[in-house]
Amino acid sequence: MTSGIRSRRELRRLVAREAAWLLYTGQAREYKTAKEMAAKALRARILPSNAEVAVELGRLMEELEGQGAEERLIKMRAEGLEVMKVLEPFRPRLIGSVWRGLAREDSDIDIEVFCDEPEEVLRALEEAGYRVARHEAVVKDEPGGPVSSYHIYLKTRSGREVEVVVRPKEMEGVERRCEIFGDIIRGLNIPELEAVLRKEPAKKFVPGGEEVG
Repeated sequence: MTSGIRSRRELRRLVAREAAWLLYTGQAREYKTAKEMAAKALRARILPSNAEVAVELGRLMEELEGQGAEERLIKMRAEGLEVMKVLEPFRPRLIGSVWRGLAREDSDIDIEVFCDEPEEVLRALEEAGYRVARHEAVVKDEPGGPVSSYHIYLKTRSGREVEVVVRPKEMEGVERRCEIFGDIIRGLNIPELEAVLRKEPAKKFVPGGEEVG
């Protein structure tokens, strides 16, 4: 019995590792797809959780990139902070893979703000010297019904891609669950991000993934 349990655990980790590799190399863009591809490749009927894949992804980046992965993450968080300070009146929060601490080389910096007039956010970015590539309104179907937001795409001074999601003011404080991990999306506001960069700049925020950090 013990051997069987150990074997299942090991197989689960192997699938998670393979899924992490598929994500890291860009062969899969979504966790669900990566897990299904990995399970098929290993002829396994076990699917690990997204958090387990995230743990393996963190390990993989550290093994292959060493200090480079942490340096990239810290730089991306610092660049995100610069953009957030420009958007301070709109109560910005860092979210996505840069918040989680699992940013890959091709990851963008995701920031959400709260404003009923997206043009105000757009104007603030342009006046600060950021070149906006494009912007668009997006309607997404969620369990509670359609949710509207406005997406602004730009680049940092170093050329890193940033996506700013403008949500209505009434959405501030409304809890939303992460599609990947299933937990509440907390993100980091400006003071919180500054504290992380000062005390533990490469800290990871993954539910059940304490091993990553």
